[in-house]
Amino acid sequence: MTPQFWLAEHADAIFYGLFAALALAEIILRLVLKVSKTNKVLEYVDSGFIAILLAFVIRSFLMQTFIIPSGSMESTLLIKDQILVNKFTYGVRLPFTHRLLLPGKELHRGDIVVFRYPRNPKVKYVKRCIGLPGDRIEMRNKVLYVNDRPVDEPYVIHRDQNVQTWPFSRDNFGPVRVPEGQYFMLGDNRDESADSRYWGFLPKPFIEGRAWAVYWPLNRWQVIH
Repeated sequence: MTPQFWLAEHADAIFYGLFAALALAEIILRLVLKVSKTNKVLEYVDSGFIAILLAFVIRSFLMQTFIIPSGSMESTLLIKDQILVNKFTYGVRLPFTHRLLLPGKELHRGDIVVFRYPRNPKVKYVKRCIGLPGDRIEMRNKVLYVNDRPVDEPYVIHRDQNVQTWPFSRDNFGPVRVPEGQYFMLGDNRDESADSRYWGFLPKPFIEGRAWAVYWPLNRWQVIH
């Protein structure tokens, strides 16, 4: 794992650790220095704390960054693309928990979503939402069917034109019914994606937010539709 991806994977812990450290530093300075609010040193500390507090609110409840770690969403999202994730779209959750503070919109088919991998919540994935609760999902010879109707997927690429007969989960899958409160997620790079065909449905509480825009590299800047 490169340092860039290690930092991305541990970004939450690093960020909240810095926030806690700065808050503790301000408390210690107030106790040790015993100065008034007009003191220049304390003013700088207060300004820094307010800035970090705003960043904490933005990152926890509104927007955060995410680095695309694999090619499973090519060619929509490329490896090392850096994206902004709208955390407010599907509801605001308490940091480090699945507890919903404010409800948001429901997922729509086609939404590109960043979420915590159900088998290891410390890892974040990005996939496209294909199936909503109650949908009947099936794949026949690489063609996706939702509720018994073939789906036009212009964003999908197939790098292996052969139909894989084993394991059946890749090119021939289902039919399965999406349970209530869960979703079926697939990668756009359909032949090279570890998605719901292999690890099952995505529970709603694991959703982090909706992929909103690519902001880096600059020549890749785009709003994600």
